Amino acid sequence: MARDIRELFKDDKVTDVKMSENHQERFLKKLDEAMPAANKSKFNWMRIAASVLLFIGLGFSAFKFFQPQVENPIEVVKTKTVETKTLGDVSPGLKKVEDYYLASINLELSKMKYTPETKDLFDGYLLQLDELDKEYKRLSTELNESGPSELTVNALIDNLKFRLNLLYRLRDQLKKINASDSITEEVG
Repeated sequence: MARDIRELFKDDKVTDVKMSENHQERFLKKLDEAMPAANKSKFNWMRIAASVLLFIGLGFSAFKFFQPQVENPIEVVKTKTVETKTLGDVSPGLKKVEDYYLASINLELSKMKYTPETKDLFDGYLLQLDELDKEYKRLSTELNESGPSELTVNALIDNLKFRLNLLYRLRDQLKKINASDSITEEVG
């Protein structure tokens, strides 16, 4: 019958029990038999692999940290590009004029509706707007290279005016097309 070891000590029945001299050696031998050495070798192997990976990672990090920084050729090209001046860089008054025209141009473009019937009309106007945009960039580069002059500033403002007027004409032609389409739908 199994008894609790605490009760045995309370009853004082187990008092002078001495262990044999080689008790510890026998215990370790039985423990080794119960837990095969193969499990221990796997565990040691995992420790060694983990420490090797740790040292490789630390070595690579140190190498990257102490390696001299080489400039990326793409970033060098980006930093060497010349900032072009705009009308706003010349004076605050001209910035207001430029902002007004650019906002008006963007507003007109956002109001227009592209349909398959008006594709050709849109494409023609967008080609003209693209040419004017290229001309504006060329004039901005000229403003940057030769400095602000009355002729260049006036040409930039005229370019913006012409773009806005071009969009007004496109809007009017779209209204005419839409009006003629609605009349043909009512008649037909």
